Amino acid sequence: MSGSEKRELDALQAALAAEHAAVYGYGVVGGRIGEERRTAARTAYDAHRARRDALAREVRDLGGKPVAAAAGYALPFAVPDSAAAVRLAAELEDRVAGVYSDLVRAAEADRRATAAGALREAAVRAVRWRGGSVAFPGLAERSDSTSKPDSASGSASEAASGTAAGPPGQDTASARATPTA
Repeated sequence: MSGSEKRELDALQAALAAEHAAVYGYGVVGGRIGEERRTAARTAYDAHRARRDALAREVRDLGGKPVAAAAGYALPFAVPDSAAAVRLAAELEDRVAGVYSDLVRAAEADRRATAAGALREAAVRAVRWRGGSVAFPGLAERSDSTSKPDSASGSASEAASGTAAGPPGQDTASARATPTA
């Protein structure tokens, strides 16, 4: 396997891991969201399940073994009510968009176009949940001008896998959804 194929497979695995986390997170969202937004939560949940399944097939097509979902994930904050569920949904979409931005960079041809479409969909869902947008969806963690690009900001795939370092003084364990088991 060439270096570019390895990077693409790694980015696919990171996207798959992020989709596993999003499916889990939307399970929490669905349990707390108000009735008026329940359909949007269900639609997003279904979209992430479909992306997860497609990514698993792509990983197998490249000769890899799809990364398995964790039994549970640590949430970035407590979700006691509908307002917190809406914030969590926006956060999930931001994180998924970040991982897809890495896949866009690593992939070629049709896979790149598919990843760009997934990034766009996540960004649109995040805007709908949040009620506003960010300048560069999927790149929010790289926009902090106080961090050094090579050390403190990390890649979106690192953030999704739980290995990224955050800004000084930030508890990174509580700043992302990470496997708990």
